[in-house]
Amino acid sequence: MTAAEAAPVATEAVAAPRALEVDPLLDDPATRIVVCCGAGGVGKTTTAAALGLRAAERGRKVVVLTIDPARRLAQSMGIEELDNTPRRVPGIATDAGGELHAMMLDMKRTFDEIVEAHADPERARAILANPFYQSLSAGFAGTQEYMAMEKLGQLRARDEWDLIVVDTPPSRSALDFLDAPKRLGSFLDGRLIRALMAPAKVGGRAGMKFLNVGMSMMTGTLGKLLGGQLLRDVQTFVAAMDTMFGGFRTRADATYRLLQAPGTAFLVVAAPERDALREAAYFVERLAAEDMPLEGLVLNRVHGSGAAGLSAEGALAAAENLDGARIVDREGGQTRGGGPASPTPEAPAPEPAFEFTPADAELTAGLLRLHAERMRVLARERRTRDRFTALHPDVPVTEVPALAADVHDLATLRAVGTHLAASGQDR
Repeated sequence: MTAAEAAPVATEAVAAPRALEVDPLLDDPATRIVVCCGAGGVGKTTTAAALGLRAAERGRKVVVLTIDPARRLAQSMGIEELDNTPRRVPGIATDAGGELHAMMLDMKRTFDEIVEAHADPERARAILANPFYQSLSAGFAGTQEYMAMEKLGQLRARDEWDLIVVDTPPSRSALDFLDAPKRLGSFLDGRLIRALMAPAKVGGRAGMKFLNVGMSMMTGTLGKLLGGQLLRDVQTFVAAMDTMFGGFRTRADATYRLLQAPGTAFLVVAAPERDALREAAYFVERLAAEDMPLEGLVLNRVHGSGAAGLSAEGALAAAENLDGARIVDREGGQTRGGGPASPTPEAPAPEPAFEFTPADAELTAGLLRLHAERMRVLARERRTRDRFTALHPDVPVTEVPALAADVHDLATLRAVGTHLAASGQDR
């Protein structure tokens, strides 16, 4: 442990962050979309589920869209399995008239639905059976993020729910969710795709003759690189998808504008750790650059202590005093060091302030050292948070404490929701 980590935090020099008021956000009928974003492993799925549950029990008709393959959301909501169709969550308090639905994005099924909705049956069958399409829909880089955007656009267009809570994909970078439409657009507008589409776009024998030499050279080279069968699969896919490419771009642009519009609120979720808050700061800056409406930061899994008045230094000093004290063994009449318990004529022993056994003293000293370590953790988390708020003083913050047990049912989700809202109520 370094001296910097052990030193107390000068909290007076850093203003407390402005409180994020969660309940007014959820209660406002103008709020139609809440997007939970942030680095992986910081509790986005739990936060999204807790927000959805709290909003539903306060009277909103809510659907939570998760992209988390771990299926924790289904388990915590008492549903056996989530799929690409919103399913109503049982067991919520409906006195206020709210409803809660939940779904988990099926990337390939969403892509299939787009094909089936925007192509005639014969062409749709050809696309769905195409090997290149099957690989693209199952694992092409950025497909999951793009399909999350597609599904969000579909849910909003149905106008069946008055609040949609989105748990963004667990990508390596939290920015992938915003970048996916542009990446797909770049792919569809790329030189390779345009070249493969060219024969279908040039009409007549003269056009085909004009392109024949160049296309033969290109396809010959690509055939060597990719393999002849794969190239034929790609060409067949491109020909079948030609009329749909514009629709992908149009819908992606529409959903992107929806994310920028009033009624959408981004919540950046982070843990009180350096890397997670660095990612959160980057995301805050990116949202500002893209004119996305940032509502605030959810600082998750924050540690606390019921004995915060005892500093790390005080706890360690007390532990050291116990280690060096003359401890009375009530049963054997011996000091902890093994010397006689009776005073000698030369050096009378003082009366002990507390009659601890050696085991009592060892246990107490150990607990004091554990408390000192906890206080160091609190200090480190506070410094990390304060660095973020110093850089972004206008970003409201709410804190959720680290819970003793995993979130596994509606009761624990409600507890998380209560903590989310409590920060704004207490300040």
